[in-house]
Amino acid sequence: MEIGSSNHEKAGVFARGWWWLKALPVKFKTMIVGLLEKIIKVGKDDPRRVIHSLKVGIALTLVSLIYYFRPLYDGFGAAGMWAILTVVVVFEFTVGATLGKGINRGIATLLAGALGLGAHQLASLCGHKGEPIILGLSTFLLAAASTFSRFFPKIKQRYDYGVVIFILTFSLVSVSGYRVDKIIEMAHQRLSTIIIGGFTCVTVSILICPVWAGEDLHNMVAQNMEKIASFLEGFGGEYFSRSPEDGDNPVTSKNQNTFLEAYKSVLNSKATEESLANFARWEPGHGHFRFRHPWKQYLQIGTLNRQCAYLIEALNGCINSKIQAPPEFRKKIQKACTDMSLECGKALKELASAITEMRQPCLADPPVENAKNAASDLKASLKTAILENSDLLAIMPAATVVSLLVEIVHCTEKIAESVHELANLAHFKKSDPTVAPEKPQLLHRGTIKPLSGDENPQVVITIPDPLAINTEIANPECVNKHY
Repeated sequence: MEIGSSNHEKAGVFARGWWWLKALPVKFKTMIVGLLEKIIKVGKDDPRRVIHSLKVGIALTLVSLIYYFRPLYDGFGAAGMWAILTVVVVFEFTVGATLGKGINRGIATLLAGALGLGAHQLASLCGHKGEPIILGLSTFLLAAASTFSRFFPKIKQRYDYGVVIFILTFSLVSVSGYRVDKIIEMAHQRLSTIIIGGFTCVTVSILICPVWAGEDLHNMVAQNMEKIASFLEGFGGEYFSRSPEDGDNPVTSKNQNTFLEAYKSVLNSKATEESLANFARWEPGHGHFRFRHPWKQYLQIGTLNRQCAYLIEALNGCINSKIQAPPEFRKKIQKACTDMSLECGKALKELASAITEMRQPCLADPPVENAKNAASDLKASLKTAILENSDLLAIMPAATVVSLLVEIVHCTEKIAESVHELANLAHFKKSDPTVAPEKPQLLHRGTIKPLSGDENPQVVITIPDPLAINTEIANPECVNKHY
């Protein structure tokens, strides 16, 4: 029995091995196809990635000429490897990141090399026994001080890479100088090759399909605003048309994956925006962006976008909640809530469009004013509805929605103010004077005076001169005007 079971186990092992070998080509083919699909997807998501890869290859090929041509190699020698290393560590996706790293590396290398030579000369004056002590002490002090400086936020943000290169270069020059006789020649060769590598990176990055960090930041802030606006424009219809039984509706879930879920990318945009703003400060003037473009203002707008997105996150939870207010109470606040979210969405879309087109966002002011008026009406309706309903717990979910919408209106107003400030600081172009503001502004131009004392009460409506109104519409002022 034992021999039979042993043979049966061996046969099973051989069978499994055979099936594994037989399925191996299919698995290998599936793996290759999956890898190719991932490569194609990454390239399609952002074709600039393919161009960036080619640019890095071009830069490395150019600096490799130091080794391929004998005259260049005789001038730089083995130090030419530093040019190749510089290209590898300096070349980044955007022009700002490449330029920032290149400048940091060049200045840090120059400063550290000069201090290293100075420390070497000072140590040589102290004799053979005192030289290693002076070099070790100077390395300790400068390395400790430089490392501590990296804890300062501003230095960490903009010059962290330069500080690291400073420590590395100073240590290499000061320590190797103790055993190398031609220390000045070595420092000169390394500095020259690093400058060549950095200059090659910057030149290729700017001349061949440049990717500007400032432009990416500009578009990202506008796109985040549009995502928030899309949610607000569709919130009213989605919230008031749902019932607690719709929580697991596949149609609703599919709809959520479109405009109701797009805002979530705004919640985690802080790190990317700060990184792009830091790189944008290194970039020269290009296109519509001046050298000292107000990049900090984009960070302020991005912060307000995230505040609004967090409020929307809570609002989205109210949509999916199975605890809803009574239908009759929701009907009383439906119009005001829908108008408020819709007007906020319109305002944010107009602000995003104004940022994209770099023009004054005056057309966003009427929707903001309309949203504020709707918020005032909603507060009054809510007070009346609360007085009429004794069951406060039942209407609490709807009251939460009202509170969140009011906060979103205030946040939208702050975003509009920040965009107006950006438009002034960046000198955005004025809007087309032939475009008239929205008509709701004219609703408050007349005055209504009731006359009492008669059996048939009358109302006197005073309307201003139509010519004056037409003149104002034809020549709207759009210079930081808040309604």
